[in-house]
Amino acid sequence: MSATHEDDDDDDTREVLLEARNVVVERGKKQLLRGVSLACRAGTVTGLLGPSGAGKSTFFRVLVGEDRDATGTVLLGGDDVSREPLHARARRGLGYMPQGPSVLWDLTVEDNLTTFLEIARGASDAGTVRDLLDRVRLTDARMTRAGLLSGGERRRLELARVLAGRPKVVVCDEPYAGVDPAQAAHLGDLLRGLADDGVAVLLADHHVEEALRICTHAALLLDGQVVTAGSPGDFRDHPVVRGRYLGTLATA
Repeated sequence: MSATHEDDDDDDTREVLLEARNVVVERGKKQLLRGVSLACRAGTVTGLLGPSGAGKSTFFRVLVGEDRDATGTVLLGGDDVSREPLHARARRGLGYMPQGPSVLWDLTVEDNLTTFLEIARGASDAGTVRDLLDRVRLTDARMTRAGLLSGGERRRLELARVLAGRPKVVVCDEPYAGVDPAQAAHLGDLLRGLADDGVAVLLADHHVEEALRICTHAALLLDGQVVTAGSPGDFRDHPVVRGRYLGTLATA
């Protein structure tokens, strides 16, 4: 396994492409998010980590525009998009890879990509389809029906769906769910490659080691609040992370 990507010295000078300020979500008398703030910069991978029920998926739904009942502010490329729906944020360059499946099961991989391109760009062409297939390494599976793909292949097809929209920001909710370790590493390398191309990547996942392997930044969400944020090394060493989250997985 390759080394973790620590913060670069110039990370603070990179453009902030996605930012949340003081996001609060209430359901009845319960606060699911309690003033969450987070910034994602161009060319970085940020991991929002934490146990089940911490509020990660709720926060992602706010970021992408599926939940607009929250208070607080969401900025995309410096513009306030807090009241904009998902499709408007997508047009601004926000790509979303949800936790649940988002492929067209009865279509082949190639036909899925053709459809995604027509939706995202209004047209498709064979060259662009080939480029996307090659980028997510699904060329050999192009004629396979999506319903027959492995978990890792399906997630790569879903990543290609996101890339069809030419995103500047990619938000991934549990990208490694249902994916074996080898395929998870493969997918992680693709996500890291997006950051190397200048995209801001934000992910949440319970596969902590694989997430931290590709992250430049990591934040811990507990009980609806960000407890700490910093480099993967600082994240691992934080006493709350070690005591309440990583537990026996923490390393010295």
